[in-house]
Parts: sequence; structure tokens; C-alpha cells
Amino acid sequence: MGATITISISHGEADRLLDDVFLLLHLYEKRFSANDETSELMQVNKAAGKNPVSVHPDLFELIKLGKKHSLASQSHLNIAIGPLVKAWRIGFFDARVPSPEEIEQALLLTDPSCIELDSKTSSVYLTKTGMSLDLGALAKGYIADRIAEFLHGEEVTSALINLGGNILTIGINEQTHRPWRIGIQHPRLPRGTNVAVLPIKNQSVVTSGIYERKLQANGKTYHHILDRDTGYPIDTQLTSLTVVSNQSIDGEIWTTRLFGESPQSILEQVEKETGIDALIVTENNHIHYSSGLIPEFLF
Repeated sequence: MGATITISISHGEADRLLDDVFLLLHLYEKRFSANDETSELMQVNKAAGKNPVSVHPDLFELIKLGKKHSLASQSHLNIAIGPLVKAWRIGFFDARVPSPEEIEQALLLTDPSCIELDSKTSSVYLTKTGMSLDLGALAKGYIADRIAEFLHGEEVTSALINLGGNILTIGINEQTHRPWRIGIQHPRLPRGTNVAVLPIKNQSVVTSGIYERKLQANGKTYHHILDRDTGYPIDTQLTSLTVVSNQSIDGEIWTTRLFGESPQSILEQVEKETGIDALIVTENNHIHYSSGLIPEFLF
């Protein structure tokens, strides 16, 4: 999944459950990956402009959800952004700055309204040749929720699911008998240096930031969060946006939908939504957070 994954479980059969969880992780990776030529998602992408592809209900549900939020007013999320991601490849060894012509051509293939869904057959059809879906802004949240669902079914009452920084908690930390303490990375200091800590119980913490996956080229630094309108890395005041929610998929959706807005706009939208809170770190190291959070600041 392109990330370091850590699962911590407090249970009498923790070893067996961990084995089952990692089987699930491999299953979902083969279903949702945009970087595995044999994944189910890639079969949809390869059939773009040719024919619909019937997919597993999980993949159909995730694409349907992604299309809905991609078409929402003022959303920065776009699951049809695959051609732009391929053009830049930021985060991979072959990352480069594409030409303006390449970006212009890629933008012609990123309209989410060109995703046709048939719920009767669970089929997905990308109407333009060259289109490709990228579920990287959604998949880890969806997978974290499915893992939590599995663990709840096994009567696990305390667990921490960390899918490369996408965190979902079950219960409290049974070693400390307190809520889990989730650190928010300081964007300008070494990994593991937190700017704040959030006490979390039965909730998810998802962070999007521009401080890790970067491309240095032509004397400039390019981050990996691309603007769906311009095709270039998004121009933003933010270095990171963290969303706390009950479902991890909601954290994924809203960190991406809102990244690029001003801190004031983000907080205004978050306060209108039910069940989500946000913590923002700006490029000048100012911190803003919504009314439902009580962070412990470390700087």
C-alpha cells in the first residue's frame, strides 16, 4: 500500500487476528491499488473508453462514494485524477515535472462526470480512452473501517490501526487506561516530532500534508497534492490538515475535499458538518482547530 502499516491489538488471540488482518490488507490492496497492473481497479482503468467492467461490491461502493464527493461543489477531491498523478509520479523514483502540454492533455481526462456506474451489475465504465481512477485519497480510510469492523466482530475492545498515518482507534489504550494519544507531526521538524497531541477514543485521525512526498527539480520544490483545475501542485497556505471523525473514510474524504481552502474556510465548513473536527497547521506554523478538539500543544 506504499506505507508502513502498524496494527496493535489487545486480545487473547492477537496473533491469529493479526494474521487475519494482514490477509485482509493484501486482499484490499489487490482490489484498490492504482500501482498494481493486476489489481481490480486497474482492470477498470485499462478498459477506459472500451467497455464497462463489473467489479466487487467493495470497489463499486468506494468508486460511487468517490464520484459523489468529486462532483460536490468546491471539492478538491477528484478520483479521476489518475492521468495527472501518472504525469508527475511524485513519491516514486521516476518523478518528474511534466510539460505544460502533458498537463493540458491529462486535464482533458480527469472529469469525474465521465465515470458511469451501473448498480444493477456493479459495473464501472470510464467513457474516455486514457482515463484512470486513483483511489489513493480514499482507500486507506475505507480499509481501516473494514478492519475495525472485522475486529469488532471478533470482540476486540482495544486496538490501534495505523495505515501509514491514517489512524483508527478502538476503545482506549488498555496499557495506560486512557484514550489513545495521537501525535500531529510538526511539518518542519524531523519525523516523530509532534506539534500537538490529541486524546482519541473510538475515532479516526487522518492527516494530509505537503511536507513528505516532494519532488526537487529546476530549483523548485513540488509537493504531491495536485490541483484538479490547474494540474500543478496546489497553491496553499497549509502544510497539514488533520480531520478527526468516527469513520476513517470521512477523514480521508474531508482532508482531500478541503485541502487548498483557507484555514477560515475549512473551519467554517467543518463546523457545519456533523461528526468531524479539524486541526490545521499553516506554512507560518500557526495552528487552527475546530470547537470539538482540545489539543495538547507541544510547541
